[in-house]
This record gives sequence, C-alpha cells and structure tokens, in this order.
Amino acid sequence: MKILAFTDIHADLDAARKISNLAKKEKVDLMLCAGDMTFFGSGLPDMIRIFDIGIPLLIIAGNHETFRQINGMEKRFSFVRNIHLKPFKKGSIILFGCGGSGITPNNTPNELKEENFKDMLSRFTNEKDNLILLTHEPPYNTKLDFIGSHNGSRQIRRFIEEHQPKYCICGHFHENEGKQDRIGRTIVINPGPSGKIIEI
Repeated sequence: MKILAFTDIHADLDAARKISNLAKKEKVDLMLCAGDMTFFGSGLPDMIRIFDIGIPLLIIAGNHETFRQINGMEKRFSFVRNIHLKPFKKGSIILFGCGGSGITPNNTPNELKEENFKDMLSRFTNEKDNLILLTHEPPYNTKLDFIGSHNGSRQIRRFIEEHQPKYCICGHFHENEGKQDRIGRTIVINPGPSGKIIEI
C-alpha cells in the first residue's frame, strides 16, 4: 500500500495542488492530512475540492479547523473520510485519528487539554498490529515536538507506547516539518506541507 501523508498546508493553494499532483503521479492508494488545511477554517471547501482526484482523502481537524467543520466536509464530499476517533480499514491496515492541538497562545478554534486527549484516545479498542495513528499534535519528548522545550502531548505518547502503531503521522510545529523519530517500534513523522510517501 502506498500512502501520501501531509499536514499544515494553511490555505496554500499551490501546496495543495502539488500534493494532489504528486498523489496522481505516484498512484497512491490513500492521502492522509494531519490537519490545518486552513487558517481558522476559512475557505475549507475550496481547499478540499483540490483533492478530488479519485483517491480517498483521510483527514482530521488540526487546531485551525473544528471537528464539526471536518464532519461537514465528509458529508459534502464523497472522497473525504474523517477518521477522528473513527477507525478506517484499508486491506490489513487500520488508520485511526485524533485531531486538535494542545493549548497555544493564538486562541485557535480547536485547542485541547491533556485530559481531552486522554478521553478521546481511550475510545480506541482495536488491537490490530497494522495500525497507523494520525494526530495533529505530536507526541511528547520527540524531535517533532521540540521548539526550545518539548511541547507535545504526553497522552498521545502514552497511547503510542501502549499500542505501538507502525506510524504516527503528525504536524502542528512547523519548525519540525520533515523530521522523523521513533517511540519503540513506532516511526513518528511530520510530513509537512510538501508531503511524504509511505509504503507499507
């Protein structure tokens, strides 16, 4: 299976078109967006429409989109799958998402406390080996959450330590775009707005 993962496009139409074209060129099976396709949710349908290329787009809300907005995109566009707290199976792979970010100084629409992440992640009960976790917030104490200090989610890290997904795809901290780390057997990736092909 070939997956194209990306995150934090933030209303950049050129970046969206490049991702869409790359998905077609590489003939990927799925596109995964780890959130923040917009700034404050503005123009979300126009951004989503660029990815209507006959390939499923699995998406979660970042901190700039609300859960309700992403639910609306799933209802409006048949190629969109919102996987926030909803496992999606493709072949032998299970994909599971948990959107939103931690608290920021910017007062964005979808900021959560650690107890929120704990509650949401506790709803995952599938113990399949071939799991891919899609989050916006990176896990705590990795190369992907470091911006002078570690600022990621301890609850997301705890989930990864317990379930050991094959991959955790995340974003949020633009300074760490393109970086990769490990938590046990799990490869943690911030694919950034340029995207990354993952073959499983």
